[in-house]
Amino acid sequence: MSSRHPEIKWAEREDKVYLTVLLPDAKDPKVNVDPEGTFTFTATGGTDNNLYEVKLNLLDKVNVEECKINIGLRSIFCVLEKAEKKWWTKLLRGNEKTPHYVKIDWDKWVDEDDDTAQPGGSSDLDMGGMDFSKLGDMGGMMGGMGGMGGMGGMGSMGGMMGGMGGMGGMADMMGGMGGMGGMDEFEDSDDEEIESPEEKAAEVGKEEVSKGEVTKEKAETLKSS
Repeated sequence: MSSRHPEIKWAEREDKVYLTVLLPDAKDPKVNVDPEGTFTFTATGGTDNNLYEVKLNLLDKVNVEECKINIGLRSIFCVLEKAEKKWWTKLLRGNEKTPHYVKIDWDKWVDEDDDTAQPGGSSDLDMGGMDFSKLGDMGGMMGGMGGMGGMGGMGSMGGMMGGMGGMGGMADMMGGMGGMGGMDEFEDSDDEEIESPEEKAAEVGKEEVSKGEVTKEKAETLKSS
């Protein structure tokens, strides 16, 4: 199956590159970027589940650990941290011609002169509360989060958990444990005093002495008679 290329928009700041991959309802998107600046994207989309993929050799190196990604319903937005703070002025390295599907994102674009004119020399985008994940933490699996929509299949877990209702029978079993109240009898028996061998020997000795005294009394009685 031949692949297609999604539309990509880009903009930059002195320390960042913004890449937006426009592909509504992308399924199983996978995004990766390596320290040398090679950016790759694959996903399926459209009514025919066409394969979309792209590979871009960015102008310079990036700090993968600081790169972030946001996967939305209509696009995948990546914030790539430049390894070296400097303006690129173009996206791709060498004399590589910019593909027709890669365009400037004028909504995010700021000229170098405009950026340095800002207080502190930075005009970072207002991300509007976007939920970002670190691209460096997840690597190529990062985009796979889009496929989490398939987690809906976990509804079947409800069936499993629902079946746990049968565990109500466990209540009967546990209730039956009440019958083990007889355990109290064992506990009560712990309160009874257990004689040591020495104590038993002492009692036997007393009995023998007592028997001896009785025998002596009987003998004296018979003798007197």
